[in-house]
Amino acid sequence: MEFPKTPGWLDWYNGPSQPTFKLPAGAVDAHCHVFGPGAEFSYAPERKYTPCDASKHQLYALRDHLGFARNVVVQATCHGADNRAMVDALVHSGGKARGVATVKRSVSDAELQAMHDVGVRGVRFNFVKRLVDFTPKDELLEIAGRIAKWGWHVVIYFEAVDLPELWDFFTALPTTVVVDHMGRPDVTKPVDGPEFELFVKYMREHPNVWCKVTCPERLTVAGPKALHGEQNAYQDVVPFAKRIVDTFPDRVIWGTDWPHPNLKDHMPDDGLLVDFIPHIAPTAAQQQQLLVDNPMRLYWPEEVA
Repeated sequence: MEFPKTPGWLDWYNGPSQPTFKLPAGAVDAHCHVFGPGAEFSYAPERKYTPCDASKHQLYALRDHLGFARNVVVQATCHGADNRAMVDALVHSGGKARGVATVKRSVSDAELQAMHDVGVRGVRFNFVKRLVDFTPKDELLEIAGRIAKWGWHVVIYFEAVDLPELWDFFTALPTTVVVDHMGRPDVTKPVDGPEFELFVKYMREHPNVWCKVTCPERLTVAGPKALHGEQNAYQDVVPFAKRIVDTFPDRVIWGTDWPHPNLKDHMPDDGLLVDFIPHIAPTAAQQQQLLVDNPMRLYWPEEVA
């Protein structure tokens, strides 16, 4: 079956550079996706976009090329609550991947257990209106309560301007909470301004909240070019990510977001994204926590002494 890609959206970058930054041993790409392939794993009828195919084989080839040891595969909105492509990627990872699912209220305990057995460790709640339709908060709270007994966490994806109205719901979640992409701050605003300060307050007041300091390619206004003589790209995003890493070093994780869905302006070179890491986590200790210790504690706790 053919699934024509949404016009205007870019395919992932084929031929990423070799990063200059050498990842620490055991590094985890803690946010990435698989898309289909559509002929094998159909895209959801209610999807808001149709991506290019991006298979588990291509994801794991990228992992090896960049120097990561493991992946966390996050269910993509284009597959809705049909987790088969993500689960298939875990099954064929040789134990090197964990997963984050999307589920509905109707999911059975047997289905949750089966996903746990293959490596799923969380569920994702998406509040980005252009990507998904609204799910009632009472349904999401019920799901969060049910998954807690497996020790799973909740991943939340939202935009900074929506945090005030979502605050009460987020603070009621009974699990560890992991925020995608720093809550999508507006990087044209001050890093110490009221909007980002509210997100920092959320993390400060709720020690169960973690953050993915990811996706400079989504957040940047300046674009991928180096600025003002700097050697690294996405310089306008650095202060935001670095502030979170500096303030909450034991609650941050990082991932490529491959294959970068919905991008129209530019498609990042994943090698250059890896080279972004030492600008937000400049010390070896920070890099070890961000890339190894923290994601292992969250996704492979049984291997952490």
